[in-house]
Amino acid sequence: MVTQAQQEITVQQLMAHLDSIRKEMVILEKSEFANLRAENKNMKIELDQVKQPLINETSRITADNKLDTNLERSRVTNMFTDQEKKLMEATTGRTTKDIQTKRVVSETSNKTDTGIASLKTLMDS
Repeated sequence: MVTQAQQEITVQQLMAHLDSIRKEMVILEKSEFANLRAENKNMKIELDQVKQPLINETSRITADNKLDTNLERSRVTNMFTDQEKKLMEATTGRTTKDIQTKRVVSETSNKTDTGIASLKTLMDS
């Protein structure tokens, strides 16, 4: 049979053993937490290493697109200016031809009037 003293000693030994297990668990938890923190830090560094080239590439693409847009805008503006210039030249050319046609018609009309007047004068005399 076990005496009360032996039972208390066994209980004390078990309590001491439980305390040491608890301490080991706390140490393991702290160690695991430290490992997780280190792993998290490494993942952040890795993420930053992947993120920076993406940011650079995005900036480059954005700049290229702005340049392309500006070049296209310039090209369209130049094309519009050229078309406007051609239109002005065509309008000027047509106006010049209209003036020449009016002058020829006027000259012909004057010659006709002069011829008619000459004929009238000959008939009257």
